[in-house]
Amino acid sequence: MSEKKLILLVEDNPDDEELTTRALRQAKVANDLVVAHDGAEALDFLFGTGAHAGRDQSRMPALILLDLKLPKLNGLDVLQRLRADERTKLIPTVILTSSSEDEDMLKSYQHGANSYVRKPVEFGAFVTAVSQLGVYWMLLNQSPPR
Repeated sequence: MSEKKLILLVEDNPDDEELTTRALRQAKVANDLVVAHDGAEALDFLFGTGAHAGRDQSRMPALILLDLKLPKLNGLDVLQRLRADERTKLIPTVILTSSSEDEDMLKSYQHGANSYVRKPVEFGAFVTAVSQLGVYWMLLNQSPPR
């Protein structure tokens, strides 16, 4: 039996973390979910450094859901580092943010985001958006081979 694909959620807001987790479960997206609470932790996880030193680097996320407004290292900086490294440059990365700034969207795409989704404020709409993201990126989308 093969391992479940991994989703990396980079989110510092505990409420949004819980809503995202619940939405993925409701959509029956049964992938393993790892949560990083800031940009530095996300990079440590991806590159097997810091608290994640020694992590099995052969198991990389099939999808990264990345907030922009993060402590320590913001989402755009994380995205830049992802795209600059051969090991992570092709991992589908969706910006999932509450920012409504057009400049944030433009910079996200310029830095290599695969998609930009504004977090809906209303609970039901948030759950629907995350569910659809999970289904599309984990079940329908064809990612390049590793």
